[in-house]
Amino acid sequence: MQDKEPINPTSDKMEEKTVENEATNESNPVTEPAPVLSELETLQLELVDQKDKYLRLMADFENFRRRTAKERIELIQTASKEVIVSFLDVLDDCDRAEKQLSSSDDIALQKEGIQLVFNKVRSTLNAKGVVAMASVNETFDVDKHEAITEVPVSNNKMKGKIVDEISKGYFLNDKIIRFAKVVVGK
Repeated sequence: MQDKEPINPTSDKMEEKTVENEATNESNPVTEPAPVLSELETLQLELVDQKDKYLRLMADFENFRRRTAKERIELIQTASKEVIVSFLDVLDDCDRAEKQLSSSDDIALQKEGIQLVFNKVRSTLNAKGVVAMASVNETFDVDKHEAITEVPVSNNKMKGKIVDEISKGYFLNDKIIRFAKVVVGK
C-alpha cells in the first residue's frame, strides 16, 4: 500500500488563489504604504520648509526696501520740479525787466516793472504755501524768532517786543521753514 496524501479540497483552492493573486500582483503592483517618518525626520523637514519660507520672506523684504529707497530718491529729486516750473515764469519776467532796464531811462517805468516782478515772486510763493511771518511790534517768541541783538527802548510798551526785522521768517504750510532774525527791545 502506498501512502497517499490525504486529499484536502481546500488546499487546492488556496493554491489556485495564491497563483491567481501572484498573477494579479504582477499586473497591478500594490504600492507599499509610505514609511513612517520618525519625529526627528518630521521636524527636520519642517525646519527645511521654514528656512525656505524665511529666505523667501527676507528676499521679498530686501526687494521692497530697495524699491522704496529708489522711489524715495526719485521723489526727492523731482519734488521741487513743480516749484521750479512755476518760477520759470518769474524768471522770464526778470529777463524782460532786465532788457527793459537796459533800453529805457525812465526810472518810474523801471520801478514799476521791478515791482511787478517782486509781486509775482511773492504770489508764486504764496500759491505754493509759503507765507511771510509778521514780526515787527510782536512779542518776541523763541519758537519763531532769532534775536540778533537787543536795543534799549524809551517806550515801556516795546520792552520784550520786536523793534526791527533783519530778515523775515517764513512758514511753509504752517510749519516754520526759516526763523525771523529780529532786534528786540529791552
